[in-house]
Amino acid sequence: MVADLTTGSAAAAQKCIFCAVAARRAEASMVYEDDTVVAFMDLNPVTPGHLLVVPRRHAVGLEDLGKATSTHVWSVGHDLARALRRSSLDCEGINVLLCDGEVAFQTVFHFHLHVIPRYAGDGWTLKAVPPQRERAFLDSDAQAIRDAITSTH
Repeated sequence: MVADLTTGSAAAAQKCIFCAVAARRAEASMVYEDDTVVAFMDLNPVTPGHLLVVPRRHAVGLEDLGKATSTHVWSVGHDLARALRRSSLDCEGINVLLCDGEVAFQTVFHFHLHVIPRYAGDGWTLKAVPPQRERAFLDSDAQAIRDAITSTH
């Protein structure tokens, strides 16, 4: 069995705002917490009710996050999405978003899952118009990913 370890230097964790929130050294509007994660309101919300689910132990991104912690983050995110739907915020949909790496729009380099309630006309959009990819390229991409899966087990 592989240990559930997260990485990141102690120096990075000392400077990390999400580590400070998790340790209650920085102010946040906390929604949920347990021994593994904290969830709090995003200081710069896309929409009202925008939450972040953050592991307590410093991990920069997916590669640094242990499987058990990752599973728990997603499970808590799911529970909070359901709570948002049932709340008096009356959201009509939910986006669950992970930005892993600077080119993927990650701005705080401590792993975090966005749980974003959506409302008709809220003005937030994802405006990508993806091109269709040829089957040969899709098959080649699928093989590359399958090869990586077997190399991690």
